[in-house]
Amino acid sequence: MSRIGKNPITIPSGVTVDVADNMITVKGKLGELKQEYSNIDIKVEEGVITLERSSDKKEDKAKHGLYRALIANMIEGVSNGYTKSLELVGVGYRASNQGQKLDLALGFSHNIILEVAPEVTVETVTEKGKNPVVKLTSYDKQLVGQVAAKIRSFRKPEPYKGKGIKFVGEQIRRKAGKSA
Repeated sequence: MSRIGKNPITIPSGVTVDVADNMITVKGKLGELKQEYSNIDIKVEEGVITLERSSDKKEDKAKHGLYRALIANMIEGVSNGYTKSLELVGVGYRASNQGQKLDLALGFSHNIILEVAPEVTVETVTEKGKNPVVKLTSYDKQLVGQVAAKIRSFRKPEPYKGKGIKFVGEQIRRKAGKSA
């Protein structure tokens, strides 16, 4: 039995879960998420979701843990939400936003303007003496991670000086550089 898949999921108050013909819908105070599933039996009883697989095929075993994790992430997202913070490290690196448009100055000849999905809330924090921070918030964990990865891909941190866009708290492996 899958160690992750056999764990039950408790449904917090304020969240509703509907299961109908290979589609699970989770609604909460922050939004609504849907997920298709196959080869798994989902039972919702008295505020607890349990997942059981129909056979012991390799594909079904893999999906057992996958769908349990996806459903748990959906429930966590619609009740609490997810936040990713990116830090811009480098002289002259700036970030600003107007609504859903994120404007990044990353040392290129032009600024990068990114139109962020409407489900993701963008906030830029610029304090004197500190690196600019971009905060992304949403109820969809996958979408927040995807947008954060896209922003990071514009200027990945380099190993010599550590300049670039990194996640807050991320450790960059540093190299020594030239030895004289």
